[in-house]
Amino acid sequence: MNTLQSADYIVFLIYFVIVTSYGMYIYRSKKNATTSSNDYFLAEGSLTWWAIGASLIASNISAEHFIGMSGSGFAIGLAIASYEWMSAATLIVVAMFILPVYLKNKIFTMPQFLAKRYNGTVSTIMAIIWLLIYVFVNLTSIIYLGALAISSIAPVSFQFCVIALSLFSIIVTLGGMKVIGYTDMFQVIVLILGGLVTTYLALTLLSEQFGYGKDILKGLSVIADEAPGHLHMILDKSNPHYAELPGMSVLVGGMLINNLAYWGCNQYIVQRALGADLKTARKGILFAAFLKLLVPIIAVLPGIAMYVMHQNGMFQHEMVDATGVLKPDHAYPTLMNLLPAGLKGVALAALTAAIVASLAGKANSISTIFSLDIYKKYFNREASEKKLVLTGRGSVVVCMIIAAVVAPQLKSLDQAYQFIQEYVGFFSPGVLAIFLLGMFWKKTTPAAGLAGALFTVPIAAVLKFLPMWTNGAFPDYPFLDRMTISFFAIVLLMVTISLLKPSSEEQQKSHNIEVDTAMFKVSSEFIIGSFIISGILVALYTVFW
Repeated sequence: MNTLQSADYIVFLIYFVIVTSYGMYIYRSKKNATTSSNDYFLAEGSLTWWAIGASLIASNISAEHFIGMSGSGFAIGLAIASYEWMSAATLIVVAMFILPVYLKNKIFTMPQFLAKRYNGTVSTIMAIIWLLIYVFVNLTSIIYLGALAISSIAPVSFQFCVIALSLFSIIVTLGGMKVIGYTDMFQVIVLILGGLVTTYLALTLLSEQFGYGKDILKGLSVIADEAPGHLHMILDKSNPHYAELPGMSVLVGGMLINNLAYWGCNQYIVQRALGADLKTARKGILFAAFLKLLVPIIAVLPGIAMYVMHQNGMFQHEMVDATGVLKPDHAYPTLMNLLPAGLKGVALAALTAAIVASLAGKANSISTIFSLDIYKKYFNREASEKKLVLTGRGSVVVCMIIAAVVAPQLKSLDQAYQFIQEYVGFFSPGVLAIFLLGMFWKKTTPAAGLAGALFTVPIAAVLKFLPMWTNGAFPDYPFLDRMTISFFAIVLLMVTISLLKPSSEEQQKSHNIEVDTAMFKVSSEFIIGSFIISGILVALYTVFW
């Protein structure tokens, strides 16, 4: 039941006090006499590698991981972990080949890169698209799913959770990237420990159910014996969930495109590393890759354990809605409600930490793009550093209010998380094509960049709806495969436009992004860390293929 004991309230209060107090300490101790926009938005030169890595993960993990991914673990199995484990591999690629380009060219925002490489039109179009997605899709979905999750395990209303999460996030965000980055380290510790508590409970319950006592290793062996079909990483076409995770596409197709766009071309993520030197930023990203390996343990494994218990007669009532329909997303809240007093408070703090960190990260990226790429460019070119920071803080409050008002409307969607993932995925192939060609092919023209920005959504929409419009005559490709097709279609379009009407040598120089091979050299420590992560991934996919 969604009740909390005194111990739970005490634990959660301690968490809240520590986060806010530490945030205030960081804000005051690292506050400059003259606050600069780069310092506020990027924490320029202030974040250590561990703060960068922790902030990347804290901003990435939210309610959809604990609730949605656990639900997918219940319904699909370990295959859903590819979203996390392939992210670890992608982070290595981003650290080696994409991040150096940004730092070498002193890029602070993604629209700034587009303006420098292409033109102001491409930059503005993408800036507006990013702002709309961040506010009306990302922020709203995080608030909605977060409030839904917390209200299901605590005796508070959905509306109260929406307001409380929004206010807490505003408090954290107003301190700027330094406060977000350093408090995210504490948030990550809380969410990992809280997640491990819930995983431990799931495995010990499973072990007890099969008569082995509280033995988590026995719990793992029970999963292997009772649900071998839930332990495959690569699904074949006979699997009912193939359309969601289509075989090898999770390794070399749409999943890679999705991850490269998310981790390498996304202000919300890349911003954490843009204020550091290359060595520090790379170490931070590598640390984030190591943390990514842990996420399926705390997010997917509990769902699989719940599946086994449900198949063996447990939690029959808890896993269905009011109409009697099985709801996989009930798996994680059901487990959290079984935690003893005190530990439930830890798990609730972990969930809150994940939600608030994601909201703060998104809001900070919104304020950065709006202030530097919209406000300064079109409304006040002579804006002072102080004015930019005030504008950024104001935009944080405004965007959070908008998201809080819109979030409850998502209740009308049956599958909010899946819908949001696919909606954002309409843009990812085009974004990645524009950035990669802009970085690594000098002949890419501004006209090609504009075409990529304008056609990414129409191409994705045609691939999605054409099977419906043709009554099945056109193949209905899985979502990740549609992303692959969209990406190569946009690349072909951009290459064709660039070759048909090439830029002059003088135009190429004016839109030049500096790239040289020396940028891609990495330290021996980075190589060793990358090999360890790659080795772990190879072992995981070999064992659970």
